[in-house]
Amino acid sequence: MKVRVLKDMTQEEREFVLKRAELDISRQMELAKEVAADIKENGDAAVLKYTEKFDKVHLEKDAIRVTAEEIEAGYNRLDAKTREAIEYAAKNIRNFHEKQMPEEMWFTNVDEGLMVGEKTTPIVDVCLYVPRGKGSFPSVLLMLGVPAVVAGVPRITVVTPPNEEGGCDDAILAAAKIIGITDIYKVGGIQAVAAVAYGTETIPKCHKIIGPGNSYATAAKRVLAGQIDSGLPAGPSEVIILADENADPEKVALDVMIEAEHGPDSAALLVTHSRELVDKVLPIIDRQLPKLSEKRQSFIKTNFETYGGVILTESLSESIDFVNEYAPEHMEVMTKDPFAVLEKIKNAGEILLGDYTPVTLCNFVLGPNAILPTGGFAKTYSSVSVMDFLKRSSVGYASREGFMRVREHASRIARVEGFDAHALAVEERSTKE
Repeated sequence: MKVRVLKDMTQEEREFVLKRAELDISRQMELAKEVAADIKENGDAAVLKYTEKFDKVHLEKDAIRVTAEEIEAGYNRLDAKTREAIEYAAKNIRNFHEKQMPEEMWFTNVDEGLMVGEKTTPIVDVCLYVPRGKGSFPSVLLMLGVPAVVAGVPRITVVTPPNEEGGCDDAILAAAKIIGITDIYKVGGIQAVAAVAYGTETIPKCHKIIGPGNSYATAAKRVLAGQIDSGLPAGPSEVIILADENADPEKVALDVMIEAEHGPDSAALLVTHSRELVDKVLPIIDRQLPKLSEKRQSFIKTNFETYGGVILTESLSESIDFVNEYAPEHMEVMTKDPFAVLEKIKNAGEILLGDYTPVTLCNFVLGPNAILPTGGFAKTYSSVSVMDFLKRSSVGYASREGFMRVREHASRIARVEGFDAHALAVEERSTKE
């Protein structure tokens, strides 16, 4: 595991760590342009062609959409304990996101006869992208689907790559049934993004697509950015464990491996000023690694020698400054007083406090949304929330008396800015009833 001393790092080393993995997806973008053009022209036929080419799965046209019977069968096939876990997670996620809902409408008087406010409405339709990779990700559907349902989106579409048998994974189908989503399509990657951007005979056109995907799905979102809103930027996973000399080295070792196992491009960092803690953590990681599959071990070892590892600082204050500069997707605070540290954290997708709140909890069952900004975007972006599925309209009203109160101010600013018609509309406006 690479240990970097912050004060001794060169500018190049610092930039490497802060930048993380930035994949060059220019080749994927060229492919995305080609595939998107084909799907725009040929609809379902092109979707089926690319599903067979890229996913190695042959589907008939009438099998693209998941039927109600398939959803029910998948729910019933899933073992009861897993269903119970998904139901528990859905409950907590719903409780969290219901607290985020803003007032449907509010008004305030800014002056006598002048009233302003906002009206909040759900986006009319949204596509949820649920990746598959080598496994099933019901947690992603929960993190996207629950806030969409809470926000009241009238039409929720789900796209997810088919499994080897041409179906949907049972855990995904169970999650969909539990949260009440029925519009699911067995398509992923470039072809999924293009299909919902343009619409096909089977797959509906959507105004927004949201959810993490591989480099091909990301490339398609960039190519089709003028056609569909692609939501939050999400890249390789990342975590910072911010710890002091009071942290439990066993728990630190376990938790720094969590996001590192996502893949070789992930970034998992232990940031601390305690050399003694580092000396205790390293052998524990070596002891725990053999308990993982060879694949996950490989990811973690690669991670700890590239984008991850240890950042050794000279003080807790310097550690906090580094965290704010890095702006991690996930972060855990394992210090003597984590709530005091919380006040000083300015940039992080999520902040988990104490020895018993590993990222695992938030990824699956705690309630806060686990789809978070990566690559430093936590400086300007927030986690997925109900607000990703809502839009606000400003509302204004002026009575005759209110209009008379502000007409001269409005006219003067319009003339200063050179907008004659703006000025004329208030100067010539009759106020007679």
